[in-house]
Amino acid sequence: MPTISIFFGIIVQMYWNEHRPPHFHCTYGEHEALIDIRTLAVIEGKMPRRALNLVLDWAELHQTELLVDWDLCQAKQQPKPIAPLE
Repeated sequence: MPTISIFFGIIVQMYWNEHRPPHFHCTYGEHEALIDIRTLAVIEGKMPRRALNLVLDWAELHQTELLVDWDLCQAKQQPKPIAPLE
C-alpha cells in the first residue's frame, strides 16, 4: 500500500485497485480511518478528534491531488506524493 503523505505522526495511504467510493486510509498510532475524498466524511474507523481534524484540513487542501492519486492507484500505477500539512 503506497504511502502518499506523512505529517504529525499521521500516515496517509491508498490501496491498489480499491473499492469505491474514492477514499484514502489514515493511521495515527493504533487508530485507523477511511476518508471519502469527495465528501471528506469518515467511511469507517475512527481517530482522535485532533488527529482527524488535521487529516480533514489536509485533505481539503489536497482534494484534487487525492483524486488524481486515486485514479493512478485504480490503474495500478504509483501515486504521487502529496505535501504534508505544515
